[in-house]
Amino acid sequence: MHYYVVRATGVAFISAGFNECEVNPKVRTTELVDGFRHSAPYVNAHRGKTFVVMLGGEALAQPKFRSIINDVALLHSLGIKVVLVYGARPQIDESLAHHQIEPAYHQGVRITDEATLKLIKQVAGSLQFDITARLSMSLSNTPMQGAQINVVSGNFVIAQPLGVDNGIDYCLSGKVRRIDVQGLKRQLENNCIILMGPIAASVTGESFNLTAEEVATQVAIKLKADKMIGFSSQNGILDRNGDVIAELMPNDAQKILDKLAGQGEGCVGTMAFLKASIDACRSGVPRCHLVSYLEDGALLQELFSREGIGTQIVTESAERLRRASIADIGGILNLIRPLEEQGILVRRSREQLEIEIEQFMLIERDGLVIGCAALYPFEEDNAGEFACLVVHPDYRDADRGSLLLQNIIGQAKVRGYSRLFALTTRSIHWFLEHGFELVEVDALPSKKKQLYNYHRRSKILALDL
Repeated sequence: MHYYVVRATGVAFISAGFNECEVNPKVRTTELVDGFRHSAPYVNAHRGKTFVVMLGGEALAQPKFRSIINDVALLHSLGIKVVLVYGARPQIDESLAHHQIEPAYHQGVRITDEATLKLIKQVAGSLQFDITARLSMSLSNTPMQGAQINVVSGNFVIAQPLGVDNGIDYCLSGKVRRIDVQGLKRQLENNCIILMGPIAASVTGESFNLTAEEVATQVAIKLKADKMIGFSSQNGILDRNGDVIAELMPNDAQKILDKLAGQGEGCVGTMAFLKASIDACRSGVPRCHLVSYLEDGALLQELFSREGIGTQIVTESAERLRRASIADIGGILNLIRPLEEQGILVRRSREQLEIEIEQFMLIERDGLVIGCAALYPFEEDNAGEFACLVVHPDYRDADRGSLLLQNIIGQAKVRGYSRLFALTTRSIHWFLEHGFELVEVDALPSKKKQLYNYHRRSKILALDL
């Protein structure tokens, strides 16, 4: 006699009097559990925060655009307030070519006449309806099941014309004049996703063509958004070895942007987002993330994992991480003195710190220096020294040492160093856990080798970049 046990996942077969089942049930595992647990702290951290997501036309043209929209909907379902700003640069160029209209630019800005604006409206409107339709999907076999998302678009941005520059009339190309911040906040509090495009109205009742980058930047600044997120063809900004730079300060990002512009290299979307993120960070947006629209799930990987996958630009005025200045010497001394007295750190005088202060990064909390680290250059050996890593005893529960290390690694990669080394007597295992390897004295740069103290017998660790 045979018995069937029906479960939500399928049918299990039980045979009375037989040793083996004739039906092989699907194997169920707990493979998802670890990933879900590891992402939970980030779900808690992001809930209730405001994210401005900028989708360039290049991203919308890719087949994976549907997955990106699904992931944006997932952010919304996790309690994140989302403003979605879309661009249409390649779609507009394609439409102009189809109608045999030659695009006109001045200093990299599109000149928008009436015929061009008419086509831009058609393209932007079509994309708006496509995105809205995607966010409205609720099929049972998709991540959107039961989402019930309200998508709101409107006249939240008021534009003004760019005017005339060196005798060149930009016609109907415009820029942001003001933003209805209270209107945006009301819609976000009503649990809506706000969808904004590159067309905005003026006080005179005209329509103007704006760049998605400017709209996203100004909205992020005015809303005091917690993050601005952009997409490019690559997973962030790459160093000369082709590796992703995990974190950049605005000044370092500016150097990379200037280099790309000078060489005529780099994806248009990447350069546009770099400029936008630099402006946003310098105006108070804490973090801007750049991920790939070609990598499925890159947005979720960046936001809900410790390692991330793209590049984040971090504001210098952020509470937690910034470059040290002369005014910080007293705070750094108070932080490192106890370790110097214990013989863990080599003693540094105030005068020495004044000379070396530009090499230091620090974490500040409510005016208190709670962590610091330094990057000493050895450019003749294409290497840098990671030194003076200290975190205040009361603040060693949030992996701030790793944050400082990742920032120093990012700086070293930007400078083109091939190796990072460190000397320590106590924290050997911490360095090993972060990818360093033990090496001999001969592996040190020549200048550092001459200064090595054989009496301290510090362990030497190196990390290839």
